[in-house]
Amino acid sequence: MSALGQIGELWQLVPVQRAGGGLLLAAFGLPIVGVVIVGLDIMPVRFAMMHVALLGIAVGQLLGLDPVLCALVACALAGAGVAPLARTADGLSGAMGLLMSLAIAAALLLLALSGVNANGAFALLWGSILAVRPADLAVLGALAVAVPALFVWRRRDLALLLHDRELAQCSGVAVQRLTVLLLVLVAVAVAGAIRLTGALLVDALTLLPALAARRLGRSLVSITAWAVGIGVVVNVAGFLLSLAWDLPPGPVLVLAAGAVALVAHLIPERRTRSWRLPAASSAPSPH
Repeated sequence: MSALGQIGELWQLVPVQRAGGGLLLAAFGLPIVGVVIVGLDIMPVRFAMMHVALLGIAVGQLLGLDPVLCALVACALAGAGVAPLARTADGLSGAMGLLMSLAIAAALLLLALSGVNANGAFALLWGSILAVRPADLAVLGALAVAVPALFVWRRRDLALLLHDRELAQCSGVAVQRLTVLLLVLVAVAVAGAIRLTGALLVDALTLLPALAARRLGRSLVSITAWAVGIGVVVNVAGFLLSLAWDLPPGPVLVLAAGAVALVAHLIPERRTRSWRLPAASSAPSPH
């Protein structure tokens, strides 16, 4: 059977349709979250939320609740709770490191004391894209609407915050509230991608498109547009390749996104401009 024939046959299956729909929805929201991660310089957030998600999954299994829903709630609460600890840009990374350590310790202790089968908890960290449910699609759909809407609504404030926290505060931006909102969105996005690629490979949907876009865009708007475009192309192409060649989708998506990011970074530096420059130009004059 040809590759196209195999794709057509597999596409008749409902799990495959849900997986493809989930990846497409993810491409409209999660790469913008990646732009926020890069802008706030909080790379450890993915690892911290991965551990928080594990804690939420363990709680869900212990209480007999939906583990993914518990992971979403745990990540959202963690994102909101860590914001007050982050008074500076450097403080964000430090707070994430603290959160990561506490979350993994609590998760492992809970799993040990409760006797819950840890295999089920850790399995979700690797992802199971064909196990995507309507509830997962609803979360990804909400992110696909909420994240771009927030960007359009608060574009100037976001540009100032991602450029310079103190400048944003002096310009009247509600820095603390906006930071809390962004951290909650980042946390929920990481948890929402668990079914698609697993928390360990969430970079394929968030960070890698944003890193590539940063080299291609000349303003925050163009970088965001590039990130979404790359996300769509990578998710669709990677998923189709995995179906055609019977490969695990998660690693294929990571390799595809990584290849695009690598090619983008081969572009000479002189052909690109710092993505933070437009924010500076949009900042109000102190006079």
